[in-house]
Amino acid sequence: MARKFFVGGNWKCNGTNEEVKKIVSTLNDGQVPSSDVVEVVISPPYVFLPLVKSSLRPDFHVAAQNCWVKKGGAFTGEISAEMLKNLGIHWVVLGHSERRLLLGESNEFVGDKVAYALSQGLKVIACVGETLEHRESGATMDVVAAQTKAIADRISDWTNVVVAYEPVWAIGTGKVATPAQAQEVHSALRKWLQTNVSVQVAESTRIIYGGSVNGANCKELAAQPDVDGFLVGGASLKAEFLDIIKSATVKSSA
Repeated sequence: MARKFFVGGNWKCNGTNEEVKKIVSTLNDGQVPSSDVVEVVISPPYVFLPLVKSSLRPDFHVAAQNCWVKKGGAFTGEISAEMLKNLGIHWVVLGHSERRLLLGESNEFVGDKVAYALSQGLKVIACVGETLEHRESGATMDVVAAQTKAIADRISDWTNVVVAYEPVWAIGTGKVATPAQAQEVHSALRKWLQTNVSVQVAESTRIIYGGSVNGANCKELAAQPDVDGFLVGGASLKAEFLDIIKSATVKSSA
């Protein structure tokens, strides 16, 4: 089953009005494969969502970087899935390692978030990944499987879920999982879905890689059979993000 290549740009906590306008202008002027070949989703900080939504080219989508675990109310500082829908935002990133590690979001909490966001009609980029300590102790797949299970236990329809495998030791460090390392985990994750969810979900769910992806390494990573795209951090703020989007042609011409 052919899975459409997916490239997400996570701007994290970066940007000013002027910087955002420049990035959007660069993206709008970029020559990239058509939306039949690659799906592109840009994830700016909350405060810039309306600006990016209103000015970004229509073939690129916009995502929030997080949302609350239930309907809005007395939850100071949080943003609900309903609010995102009201803004015309259709995607959200959930379970990013920075939220798991810095803010203590548990597997179960992330699973609840994914389930609620989906119930409100949002599409979800659900992040999983191990720390360096986990990898060195041989626990990579145990960790990734537990994170994925917490989602699988709470949802029945995977149509609107993209799984982002992001080894924590490769995020913002300049270290990158080798293409073989990325493929190994993606393949194991797909087999986990096949065994624990269904063959159809395993074949159709896009599993993307995140962790110091850039213009120089994206093509070799994209060539791996179970790597269906990328969730890009720092490089998504630069013009080379367009080169990463173009790496989708590696898949389409294979």
